[in-house]
Order: sequence, then structure tokens, then C-alpha cells
Amino acid sequence: MATFVLVPGAWKGAWSFEAVVPLLERAGHAVHALTLTGLGPDDEATVATANLDTHAGDVLRHLDRHRLTGVTLVGHSYAGMVIAAAADRAGGRIARLVHLDAYVPRDGESCWSATNAHFREVFATGAAATGFTVRPPDGGDPRRRPHPLASFLQAVRLTGAVDHVPRREFVHCSGWADRTPFTELRTRLLADPGWRVHDLPTGHDAMHEAPEAVAALLLAD
Repeated sequence: MATFVLVPGAWKGAWSFEAVVPLLERAGHAVHALTLTGLGPDDEATVATANLDTHAGDVLRHLDRHRLTGVTLVGHSYAGMVIAAAADRAGGRIARLVHLDAYVPRDGESCWSATNAHFREVFATGAAATGFTVRPPDGGDPRRRPHPLASFLQAVRLTGAVDHVPRREFVHCSGWADRTPFTELRTRLLADPGWRVHDLPTGHDAMHEAPEAVAALLLAD
């Protein structure tokens, strides 16, 4: 039995994996889907102060609370930053990292520095109202919440421990080529023997568009 910890991307909560969780559970695995600090419906007070370290700490506290080891840690989009930071500090408790159409940062990078001009405009426009939260882009799931701006801006600090996670994977969703910030990242990781790269012909929210395909990738040996 594997243990999956699923971390949602920007503006989202645990609900973003609602179609994938039962598929993993039916296959006999333990599944934990997280909602990061500031992204819950009652988190108005914490969203102003949450940053990338806060979110990495959310993952580490969950591992501690549930005494999890040998974990498959999955992060979507922004959460690629989070799972990299958490795995770097997890003391060998992560067996597998899956960056699901997600950032794979190097030490000193931030979500802001790693993304493209389209998403920098999304972040800047979305932060105009408060200066500390980024409202969700128009359209999309109404459950999305304002996201803490500091988490997009804070640089990740990595010791190199994350590079020793036994299995590291990147899933590239190719169905939004006009806006994706991950094309160059895919090329970089394809050339790195430490990474497995998968392609899905979906838009960015593969968990909703093709949950069976996402589950199949996660369940693959």
C-alpha cells in the first residue's frame, strides 16, 4: 500500500483532487489531500501572512501528525514549489515526488521568477485590490480562494536533499500550449537522468479533465 499526499495549486483546496482521491483509495492506497494555510473558507486572517515557508510547513506538520513515511508527494502547479521545499526538509520521508504540471524550482527561485509573463500579469492584476492576496482569475471553480501573494514571491531555499528523493517525476500537460509556463522546464527535465517526464494531452487542471489518466500515472510502477 502506498501513501499519497496531494497538494493543490494556487487558489485551490483539497477539493481540487476530489475526482482522483477515490480512484487511488479504490486501488487500496492511503490518500491525504491538503488545503494549505490561507486557502480555507475561514482563513481570512492567515492569508495575509502565509508564504512559501508556511505552506511547506503545512506539509511537514501533516507528515508529523500522521507519522507518514515512504510518501508519494504530489503537487499541482504552484504546489511544485511547496513539495520541493517540503521534501528538502522532510528527512528522507519522501519516496517519490510528482510535479503535476508544476514548477520544479532550483535553489533561490520563486514562483514569480520561474513563471512566464502571462502569470506575472495574473499575479500583479490579482493583487491590486489588497496588495497581499491574489484574487483568482475570472472563470473557473467558484470554490477558489484569494491566494497569499507572499507565497508567489518568496524564494525557495533548497539544501540539495530534495535531489536524493528516490523517484522524481514531472507531468507535462500539453493542452494549453498558448499559456503554459512549463515548456522549457519539460525540456530541462527530459535531459536530466534523475527525472521521469510524462505527457498528458490535457489542459492545466488535469485532475478535473482526466482524473483516470492522472490516477493511472500515480499508480504506475
